[in-house]
Amino acid sequence: MYDDILVPTDGSDGTEQTLDHAIEIADNHDARLHALSVIDRRVYLAAEDEERDDVMATLRGQAEDAIERVEERLDDAGVEFTTAIADGTPHKEILSYAEENDADLIAIGTHGRTGRDRLENLGSVTERVVEDAERTVLVVSIGE
Repeated sequence: MYDDILVPTDGSDGTEQTLDHAIEIADNHDARLHALSVIDRRVYLAAEDEERDDVMATLRGQAEDAIERVEERLDDAGVEFTTAIADGTPHKEILSYAEENDADLIAIGTHGRTGRDRLENLGSVTERVVEDAERTVLVVSIGE
């Protein structure tokens, strides 16, 4: 039923909760997990010209850290996995990756990062993925 499961990560603690579910499903179905971190192009394009390179470097570092955390977790779990970093609009990149890699399931948390964005967006990325996905989406309620 599930051969490939996509878990987007932004490095937030919520990813850990989402991974709990994804790992269990992967174990039960002998599936491969795909961890994807997206560098949000809108953030660095909104920066002042002289700051853009620094903002991009910071975002890339955060994406690499997020992937590294997931890799460690999946290594410990003994789950087969693939990781990737994309650059673009998060929900579009998630859906594109799922399509290109024929993911059977997208496991995503109700929200990522922290603060006001989390409250205003109900994880707008999650909402957009759910609305636009042409495959099954598991939305994990992230506890406070």
